[in-house]
Amino acid sequence: MLKRIPIAVSAAAVGAAMLAAPALAGKSNDTLVWSTDREVNVPLPFFEQVREMVVMARLSHDTLLFRNPKTFAYEPQLATDYKWIDNVTMEFNLRQDVTFHDGTKFSADDVVATVNHLVKPDSGVLTKRNVSWMKSAEKLGEYKVRLNLVKPFPAALEFLSGPLAMLPAEIWSKAKKDATGKPDYGTIPPIGTGPYKTVEHVPGERTVLEINPNYFDGPKGKPSIKKIVFRTVADPEAQIAELLTGSLDWIWDVPKDKAEELKSSGAVQVVNAPTMRISYLSMDKLGRSGADNPWTKQKVRQAVIHAIDRAAIAKNLVGGASSVIHSACYPTQFGCTQDVPQYPYDPAKAKKLLAEAGYPNGFSSDIYAYRQREFTEAVMGYLSKVGIKTNLKYMQYKALRGLVWNGSGSPNHMTWGSYSMNDMSAITSHFFKGGKDDYCRDPDVMKWLETGDTTTDPAVRKDVYKKALSRIQELACWAPLFTYAKNYAYSNDLDFTPTPDEIPRFFQAKWK
Repeated sequence: MLKRIPIAVSAAAVGAAMLAAPALAGKSNDTLVWSTDREVNVPLPFFEQVREMVVMARLSHDTLLFRNPKTFAYEPQLATDYKWIDNVTMEFNLRQDVTFHDGTKFSADDVVATVNHLVKPDSGVLTKRNVSWMKSAEKLGEYKVRLNLVKPFPAALEFLSGPLAMLPAEIWSKAKKDATGKPDYGTIPPIGTGPYKTVEHVPGERTVLEINPNYFDGPKGKPSIKKIVFRTVADPEAQIAELLTGSLDWIWDVPKDKAEELKSSGAVQVVNAPTMRISYLSMDKLGRSGADNPWTKQKVRQAVIHAIDRAAIAKNLVGGASSVIHSACYPTQFGCTQDVPQYPYDPAKAKKLLAEAGYPNGFSSDIYAYRQREFTEAVMGYLSKVGIKTNLKYMQYKALRGLVWNGSGSPNHMTWGSYSMNDMSAITSHFFKGGKDDYCRDPDVMKWLETGDTTTDPAVRKDVYKKALSRIQELACWAPLFTYAKNYAYSNDLDFTPTPDEIPRFFQAKWK
């Protein structure tokens, strides 16, 4: 029977849902169908950057270690144990009961071949930071490997439990050649050891994964649902309509008003959950966008932070799981502390600081953004109240990223998800070590971050990271605003628990 459709969902969207692919979703078909508005063109880790592939990589592939989403502890996965030999050398003993989806047995050869391919300049890896910290891997025995690092890298465990999926040793030779005759590694078969295996992929449309009946008994647990299907549905209203008509089981990023309506209807489960993504405002301390601009003045930047009611935006627009942050990092990340200089909402103080900076009547400026326009418009509204009139330049992420990198995209209101890495080097070191996104470039901050990024002593890391975070706040060149929260909506038949790293672990989901 067709479920009642909330009145706010358009008739066109309902019609599109009815005409969608045959409804194979749900408990009766033992098939979980989930959707977003993004396209997945390559069904492989390392060669596709969208979040959806990050999710599916955890289904189809495994890593040497596993980060427990509840305790944040690093547990053996494809490895049985590991140890640090020194600051740049690790050794792993491997499981002997693992096979790839094609039936070949997992061994040290696969780890060595995977690592040594990924670190090559022509490896084809899109997100180089995921692999650039490694130098090489060596085989010490059939089930024992040594990993050599480029330099001390204390976040190694985080990467070994995240994006560093293991592939079969012979897989690289199966890459097709591109027009120039070079191997295109994005064409290799999507073979892993994970709880699900990829059985169909239509670029830009869908990816189908089926349960791996031979999956080993590890920290991910044995999968329960027989089939997982990802589909691209570009229209958010159509996603909601398909969820309600039963051809989808799971969606996320549901707008707050729609989520509230869905929840009140009782037709599906709706959960507002925290994520590791944070919202920030970057301001041009350096004058990269022109030496004669108000943003180069510290009191102007401090005024801006005081002018924005971050708590109101978090509560009223983002959702109940959102919270204000005061540091340039996500609170759970190693080294992140909120014990830094803070800027409470105080529009009177903001006006006073603007006057002291030479702008008693405020000023006008462009502001750049790419995501959740309503959040940026709320920021603009608060700035207007203290005399700063802003003109929104709203564009696609790739275009805005280019402007930011060439120095002309300031101030910008953007977001960062840290690639779901629970270490503050994945965000703070990205924005404040002199790179293209750094509009601060403070030598002390860069020095402290380099120390924190290259020592394995936890106490030293925490000390220098706190110094860096405090200095960033004093300079006020980058204003941390609030954490993001996602609205998840999914079938009443589904037992699913969201996690802050924005990686839905469908391998742990089950039907009620």
